[in-house]
Formats: sequence, structure tokens, C-alpha cells
Amino acid sequence: MTAPKVDPKDDDTYRAHRGEFRTLTIPDRAYLAVDGQGDPNTEAFGTAVQALYPVAYALKFASKAAGRDYVVPPLEGLWWAEDMDTFTRRRDKARWEWTLLLLVPDWLGPDEVGAAVERTRPKAPERLDDVRVEVLSEGRCLQTLHVGPFDDEGPVLHRLHHEVLPGAGLRPSGRHHEVYLTDPRRTAPEKQRTILRQPVS
Repeated sequence: MTAPKVDPKDDDTYRAHRGEFRTLTIPDRAYLAVDGQGDPNTEAFGTAVQALYPVAYALKFASKAAGRDYVVPPLEGLWWAEDMDTFTRRRDKARWEWTLLLLVPDWLGPDEVGAAVERTRPKAPERLDDVRVEVLSEGRCLQTLHVGPFDDEGPVLHRLHHEVLPGAGLRPSGRHHEVYLTDPRRTAPEKQRTILRQPVS
């Protein structure tokens, strides 16, 4: 009997509420990953996305053929900079570093990912050879839901770093993590829904 189709967004860690900073523990997870630098509104960012998705779909179809189907997870991203004020106030995108991510279901491993990369090779995505598996060990995190354009995240992040974390006796212990619950190509900016997650200690 075929197992029911799995949607990663049904997991509790993909739930967040606007205006609420929730504490949760994220288990170790493996992702397809591609690194980049600078303004996300550039061709380089698009090229990174275009390298990830063909591999993700090749992985999904192989898993489905083996009897375990799932929904390709939402795009995620890690963001950091030498001066984090470039995110919270100045929004100096040229100074941003980023890693784009797509979750790998826990029943799939390096061999399946490697095979998916090779099945993708005839399509020749520009940055295919830069796709790798990264395991995140984020542990304890605070997260909230941002609704609206990406450029409006600044005040939420400023509150997180300058009010919420100090008030709870916490400090950031990892890279800023975003989960894009809506596709910006198909969603009006004011309706975009993004989980903002920060590992803490």
C-alpha cells in the first residue's frame, strides 16, 4: 500500500503567528543548499534558486517511485552579515551573505541526493555543481510570522534583536533563518508570508 503524501509544512515547526515570538526546538535537518552574496534582487540569486529546484523535484519523483511521495518544501534562506544592522535598519543588501535551502525529507540520504543531482545534469542548471547537502543544528529558536514585503521585515527584526532577546536573557547563536511560505512570483507583496527564525542561546 502506498504511504500517504507528506507535506513538510504540516510539521509544527513551520507554524508561526504574526506579532508573536514563539520559542521552539528545531531538530537537526538536512537541506539542499547553495551559497551566495549580495542583493537578492539579482540574477545571481535567481540562478541559485534555479539550481535547487530541479534537484528537489528529481529527488521527489524518485521517492514517489519508491512509494513515499511528498510535497516539495518551501524555499528557505539563511542570512547574515558582518554588521547585522544591515538587516534591521539600513537594509544594505550589497553586504548580505546568504544560503538558499530546500529541506530533504529524513528518509532520504546522500546517495539519493547524489543520484538526483546526476538526473538533473542533462538540464544543465548553471550552478548545479554548487548544490550540496547541509545539515543544520539550530536547536532552540525564536520565530515569528512576517506578513508583507520583504523590505518591511526590518522593524520586526530590530524588535527581536533589541527588545525580545535581551528581555528574555537570550542572544543570537546562529544565522537568521527565513522560510518563504508563499511564492513571491505568484503572491502580492502585501500578502507574502515569511517565517523569521533566530537560533538563540
